[in-house]
Amino acid sequence: MARILLGAVICSLFVAARCMYSAGDDVVTLTSSNFQKEVVQSDSLWLVEFYAPWCGHCQRLTPDWKKAATALKGIVKIGAIDCDQHKTLAGQYEIRGFPTIKVFGANKNKPEDYQGGRTSEAIVDGALNALKSLVKDRLSGRGGGHDSGKQQKTYGGKKEVIELTDDNFDKQVLNGDDVWLVEFFAPWCGHCKNLEPEWAAAASEIAEQTKGKVKLGAVDATVHQGLSSRYGIRGFPTIKIFQKGEDPVDYEGGRTKADIVARALDLFSQNAPPPEILEILNEDVVKKTCEEHQLCIVSVLPHILDTGAAGRNSYLNVMIKMAEKYKKKMWGWLWTEAGTQLDLETALGIGGFGYPAMAAVNARKMKFALLKGSFSEQGINEFLRELSFGRGSTSPVGGGDIPKINTVEAWDGKDGELPVEDDIDLSDVELDDFEKDEL
Repeated sequence: MARILLGAVICSLFVAARCMYSAGDDVVTLTSSNFQKEVVQSDSLWLVEFYAPWCGHCQRLTPDWKKAATALKGIVKIGAIDCDQHKTLAGQYEIRGFPTIKVFGANKNKPEDYQGGRTSEAIVDGALNALKSLVKDRLSGRGGGHDSGKQQKTYGGKKEVIELTDDNFDKQVLNGDDVWLVEFFAPWCGHCKNLEPEWAAAASEIAEQTKGKVKLGAVDATVHQGLSSRYGIRGFPTIKIFQKGEDPVDYEGGRTKADIVARALDLFSQNAPPPEILEILNEDVVKKTCEEHQLCIVSVLPHILDTGAAGRNSYLNVMIKMAEKYKKKMWGWLWTEAGTQLDLETALGIGGFGYPAMAAVNARKMKFALLKGSFSEQGINEFLRELSFGRGSTSPVGGGDIPKINTVEAWDGKDGELPVEDDIDLSDVELDDFEKDEL
């Protein structure tokens, strides 16, 4: 019988320890689900106790904490969070011992440690002193208010990193046509802080190279917990890839700018059509193509009378295949007929090896490399592969700039025709006169 009574006492003590605060108390029970809304996004001053139910010091503090909460009701918020149940919050605020009391004042993202006594009177005095300090800060315009409690992620002012929220996520990411790399972060996370400059720098380069078709976003998972829960976020930072019509997948690459950019360009090339092969019809075509791409690949094809439509199309098909193969490089592709743009041929050293010919032009550096091998898939592939690795000899563009480009009509896709010669009417010519002259 004694053992049964002892067991009941131990059990009741355990239950009491687990239920240190109830709904009838003036102490607000805080959880991982309500902490952001109740505390961080609140205008009120909060004193929050981080406790463990098994902790003797916590159990001794409980009656005084309840008493202080009743005395401060309507003036200062008093809360408590069970760190055994909500370990993530305990880790977020670096709780090392129990009970730990923190004051959430003007800057909710940087709470201060409560240093006062643990009696109800001391707690009330400490809360009122903190409240007085908060009111003075607001009076001087230094802080406070709902907005100061929100964590804003600026990424060093880089607007290319798009802030995603519960409100805009579906519209921006799920219902858009673009590819997204989304970082789920926590403001207190050290790894997230280390990633921030790399993520921002990568976003700028990716936006430029993909013309905005691949976007980098960021979700504060401590504020937008619905998104964090939806995608099963368990650690920070977590990066996920979203493509229209597909389930999100984890990004498993490196965390440097170069790693992120490389993965983004892979995604872009997988979803992008091959670049268009443009005929050089005027100066605008050359200027736009060469200035907007790291390299523009210029081919000079034989005259239509030398190849016919079938021969020309065979050369164009080789270019199309190579543009598809190297589309991840996002180069521009141009072609012209031999003799149509002689100034350009001269500037690029084309003609000495016959036609067809090819040159890769870097308009920013005004340098070019010339195809020395065959105008075939194998020959062009070897040429472009060397360029991809930064190898191969280059020369300055003749004259130091893109030369004058003639405006011409587009090829109609047909075989060429020899110019029609005018017929000469000899019916009125006396042949005898020619014979006399010869004599």
